[in-house]
Amino acid sequence: MKHTLFLFDLDDTLLDFKASEQRSFALTLGELGMKDDIDALFADYQAINLALWRSFETGAVSKDFLKVERFRKAFAQHGLELDPEEASRLYLESLSNTVVLIDGAVRLCATLAAIGEVGIITNGVEQIQKRRIASSGLGDYISFIATSEACGHAKPDSRFFQYTTAMARAFASHETIIVGDRLDADILGANHFGIESCWFNPDRLANASAAVPTCEVHTLHDVVPALRSLVSA
Repeated sequence: MKHTLFLFDLDDTLLDFKASEQRSFALTLGELGMKDDIDALFADYQAINLALWRSFETGAVSKDFLKVERFRKAFAQHGLELDPEEASRLYLESLSNTVVLIDGAVRLCATLAAIGEVGIITNGVEQIQKRRIASSGLGDYISFIATSEACGHAKPDSRFFQYTTAMARAFASHETIIVGDRLDADILGANHFGIESCWFNPDRLANASAAVPTCEVHTLHDVVPALRSLVSA
């Protein structure tokens, strides 16, 4: 295998964020006294949250604003008189306790950590992501965690990847690869920074974007064989 530095996106690549998000949202609303009929609210929250994250990635809003605004908008849309700041606090606390691993994540990180260095690249909230990694059982295999919050820039900005690779023990562009599920953040970021990328695409989505992955896999079990095949590519 030619790679010695493996940069992994966290949510929906190693950890099943969708499952964690739904559990945490339900727990949060339960703490606020709302235990039933939250499906429509959750669907609207997800749409609002996604739009705000896209705005954050372009620098249009701050992460502190995003964390509360997604609840404020969702509650307002449904005419609920709930405290968005308290909802945000409860939700972020519960995320650390609702970790769900993607199948094969631990074995993959253990395998690659024995070959080189594994780092996490995430646009998520730093302290929450660190707690989630600690709860996941992946921590023993992770050398460093790079977050947009600590960096001040988000994927796919090349400044984020400059910050990330400076955290590694050693960095050579031709020996580095990013593994992630998002074309617009992970794969495009790799393209702009001049390193290879592996698109984790479990839903077998079509790529209609400008991002060009070096390889594509549909399960985490396929990552090591795919990376080995790049030696002669």
